[in-house]
Amino acid sequence: MSVLTGKTFLAFVDDIYEDLELWYPKLRLIEAGAEVVVAGPESGTKYKGKNGYPCRSDAAICDVKAADFDGVILPGGFMPDKLRRDPIVLQLIRDFDAAEKPIAAICHGGWMAISAGVYRGVRVTGSPGIKDDLVNAGAIWEDKPVVVDRHFVSSRKPDDLPDFCRAILKLMA
Repeated sequence: MSVLTGKTFLAFVDDIYEDLELWYPKLRLIEAGAEVVVAGPESGTKYKGKNGYPCRSDAAICDVKAADFDGVILPGGFMPDKLRRDPIVLQLIRDFDAAEKPIAAICHGGWMAISAGVYRGVRVTGSPGIKDDLVNAGAIWEDKPVVVDRHFVSSRKPDDLPDFCRAILKLMA
């Protein structure tokens, strides 16, 4: 039996997502036995990654509920700047937080958590490009490959993906 058998994760997608920051966790979680549902603005739509790799959404964001998942992945790229303006995305993240389910953000994915208002007083890391945004949102910035604070997991960049995924697996074990 795999470590995450029976667990289901939500991951967000839209155009210009960071290819590795979506695909690496998705495949690693599947390898560990989890199911990963990728939700975008529309179901069944092919979205193009920042580096050109496509990802077809499994569901529309408006049709998913945090109660149906054990955790959420917030990939980076330029996508988070668009999705952070979607009130449904923000409410989903707040629902994961209220249930103390894992919220795993990498690179610019932290923008979605910032806009959801869930980072106040939380130790996090992220792309150095959003450090000021994280601090201004009340987060406690740490420049490390991965930071885990309660049910929050965060990393800075694609090079940190091995640490990011190990931390998610450890949190869920």
